[in-house]
Amino acid sequence: QVQLVESGGGLVQPGGSLRLSCAASGFTFSYYRMSWYRQFPGKERELVAAISRFGTRPNYADSVKGRFTISRDNAKTTVYLQMNSLKPEDTAVYYCNALRTYPLESEGYWGQGTQVTVSS
Repeated sequence: QVQLVESGGGLVQPGGSLRLSCAASGFTFSYYRMSWYRQFPGKERELVAAISRFGTRPNYADSVKGRFTISRDNAKTTVYLQMNSLKPEDTAVYYCNALRTYPLESEGYWGQGTQVTVSS
């Protein structure tokens, strides 16, 4: 059974930090590109950051470059999103995504989401 379980969300003041985790199980983690998306109320999900199968090619949305860092631990089948210098406009539900890219791009999975609220 495939599971992506996010944790680490919560309420933080502007300028603060949070670290999101996404623990994966039920599939071969190293076959998948891992990403974090976020969704604002009434809007579609948008890509925040993505990392390749072995962590060599992270990429970021322009709005989070220099503030957020995505990483993964294939041994622990977990992907992380370190979020620093948080702004109120980062408030959203954050979702973990797994997309199989080996040997070819195919199925994908979503986590249930975790709320991040940046407010004083």
